[in-house]
Amino acid sequence: MANRLKEPLDTYLLRVLCLLLSERSVSRTAIRMNQSQPAISAALKKLREILDDALLVREKGGMVPTERALELLPHARSALVEIDKLTQEPASFDAASSKQQFRVGAPDYMAPLFTAIAVARFHREAPQAQLSLQVMGPDYDFEDALAQGELDIVIGNWPEPPERMHLARLLDDDIVCLVSSDNPLAKKGLSKEDYLEAGHIVPMRYSLSQRGMIESRLASLREKRREVIAVQSFSLAPYLLQKTNLIFTTSEHFARFYADQLGLTILPSPIDYPQMRFYQLWHDRTHHSPAHRWLRKLFSDAGRQVQ
Repeated sequence: MANRLKEPLDTYLLRVLCLLLSERSVSRTAIRMNQSQPAISAALKKLREILDDALLVREKGGMVPTERALELLPHARSALVEIDKLTQEPASFDAASSKQQFRVGAPDYMAPLFTAIAVARFHREAPQAQLSLQVMGPDYDFEDALAQGELDIVIGNWPEPPERMHLARLLDDDIVCLVSSDNPLAKKGLSKEDYLEAGHIVPMRYSLSQRGMIESRLASLREKRREVIAVQSFSLAPYLLQKTNLIFTTSEHFARFYADQLGLTILPSPIDYPQMRFYQLWHDRTHHSPAHRWLRKLFSDAGRQVQ
């Protein structure tokens, strides 16, 4: 008991505990918290001493939580929610003096210009605050992350945004085709037949539970493109176009950024794809927070500026 009084649980250790038990990996937790692996390992050691439990044990498939850890997790998450309420200013928010940390999840195909405008304005208006931008991977449980306070806002383009979350539209983006300027199609133009016969760079499915908008549209037309290279990161695809005759189908704002940077060519899509509509989502937990209202307005203004 004496050791526990000397080593109380602080907010940092609570966040480490919650992330360790959800990620089940010291390395992934370190990345999520922007910490070194030794720092997270030291925090885990301290947590084990304070809570008198192994918390994570190694099995064949990796690290798994102990029964005691699973019992503690909902209490730790609830404690963090209450702590976040204490640190939120209920009546006003002064961006210029705030040192608050904001956590935002977004896909890596978000329009680079939108991100640049939003980050520049954030730094200008809240120079002492911190903005953490997290790229969300396949089947990342963003609803749980919002509910538990791991994220404050999530940006994406879901065909059916979750009804349980608050939502605001950010921007609409047309679908275009990006090719090398040396690709014969850059001068010839792109017909539907050319499009379906050519090789394509495609992103790995963003969500294992949902088909992407481009895949869904092709399926509805009973058409199939020739997928040659699959990439996990959208931002890698434009570089792979430079020395190939492949096609990358993507949003216009994303394509325009890399066309300018790499000397690529943008072609209209011969397939009539619907626009990509990007939203920002947030949980009721932060709905009335002046600080988060300021951040949401900042993103909305950036979306209008890009549009």
